[in-house]
Amino acid sequence: MATLTLENVRKSFGKTEVIHGVDIDVRDGEFIVIVGPSGCGKSTLLRMVAGLETVTSGAVKIDGRVVNDVEPMDRDIAMVFQNYALYPHMSVEQNMAYGLKIAGTPKAEIEERVGQAATMLQLEPYLKRKPRELSGGQRQRVAMGRAIVRKPAVFLFDEPLSNLDAKLRVQMRLEIKALQRDLGVTSLYVTHDQVEAMTLADRMIVMNGGVADQIGAPLDVYASPATAFVAGFIGSPPTNFLAPSMIGQSSEGQIGIRPEHMRITPQGRLTAHVAYAEPLGAETLVHLRGRNGDLLTVRQDAHAPIPQEGASVTLDWDASREMRFDLSGKRV
Repeated sequence: MATLTLENVRKSFGKTEVIHGVDIDVRDGEFIVIVGPSGCGKSTLLRMVAGLETVTSGAVKIDGRVVNDVEPMDRDIAMVFQNYALYPHMSVEQNMAYGLKIAGTPKAEIEERVGQAATMLQLEPYLKRKPRELSGGQRQRVAMGRAIVRKPAVFLFDEPLSNLDAKLRVQMRLEIKALQRDLGVTSLYVTHDQVEAMTLADRMIVMNGGVADQIGAPLDVYASPATAFVAGFIGSPPTNFLAPSMIGQSSEGQIGIRPEHMRITPQGRLTAHVAYAEPLGAETLVHLRGRNGDLLTVRQDAHAPIPQEGASVTLDWDASREMRFDLSGKRV
């Protein structure tokens, strides 16, 4: 197990800087999720920790040792990829053992480690099968097993669940979190899925255009977003944004209100027209168009009456729930 530190890490491709100085201290055994939209720099950041991309400036430290110029194989890390990266001609057992075999690990120890990982991941019945004979979830377990047998100081996950269907992704999220807790290995996990980030992370790094907009525990980030970008990205459905002028205020910037904090009421501060409603069983999402054509969403209890499409309604909310952002997008 180990600590992981990024000190003002920057990355440029030619004259274009894509990572604009990221700082974080990852505690021993902590699970950090890097989340953000495509092109925000999250995978580039992970690849610099792995040694697959060079660091333009700043420092990557594992257990206090600067590893900027250390080869990936010598960093004591193990990486799980989106596409599994399994050898198709090898069995499950051979895939899991390959890295140890190359490293010259004694045969008895290899068998012991592979056996322990197979038991942990419920892969014992599949050890003699080839990857093509496995489901997507089983292949991902093999990729994780290959990482586990290495007993690395740091686990790196690069969108490992992206190729799985929705139901299996939920199951694998639970398995990955339980596994990481059992092993206690410091982990860095990249995803574009904010639900994955919320459910897996001890702390999350929300990336926006190569900048870490906010670093914090998932519920803290959700409750107190540092920027309008974070407020809009973390949470589903996303935050509603209003110009202060829409509710008769003269201040600049915008106001953010979560859908669960906005309500349809006979006498509200804002008029909108119902676009459509989504009954989801336990709740209903009512989508509306504001005066300026902005799309707004209200999350309401399933037992609340659903307004008719095209109806004009008024909206209200508790002022204490407002999130105010200045023109630069920073929280006021």
